[in-house]
Amino acid sequence: MQHWLSLMASSFPFLLRGALVFTVPLTLLSFTFGLLLGFGIALVRLFGGRLSIAAARFYVWMLRGTPLLVQLFIIFYGLPSVGIVLDAFPAALIGFTLNVGAYTSEIIRAVIASVPKGQWEAAYSIGMSWGQAMRRTILPQAARVAVPPLSNTFISLVKDTSLAAAVTLPELFRAAQRIVATSYEPMILYVEAALIYLALSSVLSILQVRLEHRLGRSGGFLEAKS
Repeated sequence: MQHWLSLMASSFPFLLRGALVFTVPLTLLSFTFGLLLGFGIALVRLFGGRLSIAAARFYVWMLRGTPLLVQLFIIFYGLPSVGIVLDAFPAALIGFTLNVGAYTSEIIRAVIASVPKGQWEAAYSIGMSWGQAMRRTILPQAARVAVPPLSNTFISLVKDTSLAAAVTLPELFRAAQRIVATSYEPMILYVEAALIYLALSSVLSILQVRLEHRLGRSGGFLEAKS
């Protein structure tokens, strides 16, 4: 037991560095870019032309229908065969962004479509353009509904970043693998890594609950920001 506690204490700084330097930035950047991509795809699905809708559907179908690990392998190990070589972090960022974009697009499309058509008509009746109606009327209502599923996607992304270890990114799980290779103590180190993931997910879950409570109390997304 003393040996395990000593090993956990000595390995914790390396695991924490992997989390702070790679896991957290990868999560934040992937979710931000993926959310922007998902929003664009959702608008195409709802308001685009026939060809653009078909292309957006194909993208969502492909990304949601194939494993994320396979997508990462194609980007990092497959693209070099056609002359495109990426470092581990950009490859992981592209892979996670594309994957998150597919899933968030479906969430955003659903919540925008759930806003009653009467809201559009009311916005147009007072002289708003399409963009003004979207920004001032539709998105505030849709955002309130989208917070729980998008928060769940973000929390899942934190854990999914462990897959980046497969493309040699030295994030939290990869750091644990490296220490295991020299200490030969997989049980305690993988448990320690799992506890760090658990801590991150728990903090995010608490923040999610507080945000949902604030939105529910204020009655909308824009009021919660003000």
